[in-house]
Amino acid sequence: MYSFICDYSEGAHPRIMKAMTDACYEQNDTYNYDAHCLHAAEMVKEMIGRSDVDVYFMPGGTPTNTIAIAAALRPFEAVISPNTGHIEVHETGAIESTGHKILMVESPDGKLSPALIQKVLDGFEDEHTVRRKMVFLTHPTESGTVYTKAELQAVRRICDENDMYLYIDGARLGAAMVAEGNDVTMKDLPELADAFYIGGTKNGALFAEALVLVNDKIKPDFRFMIKQRGALTAKSSAIGIQFEELLKDGLYFDLAKHAVDMAQKLAAGIAAQGYGFLSESPTNQIFPIFPKELIAKLEKEYSFYVWAPVDERSAAIRLVCSWATPEEEVNKFLDNLKRLAAV
Repeated sequence: MYSFICDYSEGAHPRIMKAMTDACYEQNDTYNYDAHCLHAAEMVKEMIGRSDVDVYFMPGGTPTNTIAIAAALRPFEAVISPNTGHIEVHETGAIESTGHKILMVESPDGKLSPALIQKVLDGFEDEHTVRRKMVFLTHPTESGTVYTKAELQAVRRICDENDMYLYIDGARLGAAMVAEGNDVTMKDLPELADAFYIGGTKNGALFAEALVLVNDKIKPDFRFMIKQRGALTAKSSAIGIQFEELLKDGLYFDLAKHAVDMAQKLAAGIAAQGYGFLSESPTNQIFPIFPKELIAKLEKEYSFYVWAPVDERSAAIRLVCSWATPEEEVNKFLDNLKRLAAV
């Protein structure tokens, strides 16, 4: 049974595994002070064109989001998120556990806009309500959609007008950057966001995220925040090595492009068979709509999420491709889809 359930089912790219194996007998400093993390941090700074940022390497997306948000907000401040945002639906109340309320916004395509954000801002009164202090968004969104540079600039403006931080979750940032039609560059990100992270775990790494702090107000004592919340990795060189490899020779974007190309081939083949989609995703996640009877047949041969009901007879499923998805498995799925639909 082949799995299209997520983009981190496989281990890590062989180059990363080899680099980690080659370093087995190295003696390194610890807690992000090792030579690999220091070098990888410089590689991140060069890629985004900013030397005045702080870069921290984290073992996963949830601690990255939780710690960044907790460090930025006072106890009475809240974060605005789309209803599909990862911090809202897939992080087990991690943000709330630090004492910060999530203000959820219904968004049909997973994106936040100034108009949607303004609706939340209009609900603020005084000390009897939480202060709206941060906007959280993912690029690409949990629906597979991507922001244009103009859309992100518009969100940045409303944040500036209302003294709010903008935080970008980049768990699948590579997929957004190589998606067709994307006009956002890595060097745009520090101009747009107060903090963001470059996701590695969902793009060929074993476990690795690079958090970039741009706004000086978030930087003080950040290491204390990481340590207190259990994410200051003792063997930090293991993460540094992974990012050294990912950022060498454009591997990060090559892996993302393969994942996106496989997903878009799936999407084209599914569309050619007459099926529609829940959202228009140019990334490595697609959300085709199938009859429930067909979904039941597919579940006997493939692993995937049934994402959302559409009507009484149909539902959307999520198919995710990774850096390691073989093209032959994409072709097989399309052939099997046609076969099962005819049964």
